[in-house]
Amino acid sequence: MAEAVGARLADPDVEARLGRLDELLEGLETAPGPTTRSATEAVALLTEVYGEALARVLDLADERLAERLAEDELLGHLMVLHAIHPEPAERRAARAVERLRPAVRERGGDVEWAGVEGQVARVRLTTGGGCGSGCGGSGSDVTDAVRAAVLAAAPELTAVEPLTETAPAFVPLTTLTHRGAP
Repeated sequence: MAEAVGARLADPDVEARLGRLDELLEGLETAPGPTTRSATEAVALLTEVYGEALARVLDLADERLAERLAEDELLGHLMVLHAIHPEPAERRAARAVERLRPAVRERGGDVEWAGVEGQVARVRLTTGGGCGSGCGGSGSDVTDAVRAAVLAAAPELTAVEPLTETAPAFVPLTTLTHRGAP
């Protein structure tokens, strides 16, 4: 065990542990009895204390360090969880959309950040018109992916509203200018 001191977890290991933690907490919440209530309260209190510790680190950090900490995926998620993320929700959500943009464009569409109204994010989605089944994925798959990414980055937002457009199908110029024989 002494070898584990200072050891770092790779991102997949962190994800595996978070998944296992979710499973354990779900099982704990469904078990009856005072021991379950005590264990659940202990986890909640521990989470609150760790959140306070992270907030104090941010209080001591200069602006650049706070930004660097927030850029780390795990730390960023923890800051969101504890409502202490230094970036506004709108900026985090816009960045999530920009990260998805290349994948959406690969499928013949596009996604653009359109802003926030109240607690609702707005994104402009363009689905590839005329690309047929070769586009890889449906418009609803893209919408679901965008919604999940935005709400993961900014869970303070309550919804994501797609402003959907269909790109016109490509029509070669020669077909428009070609006239049939008289």
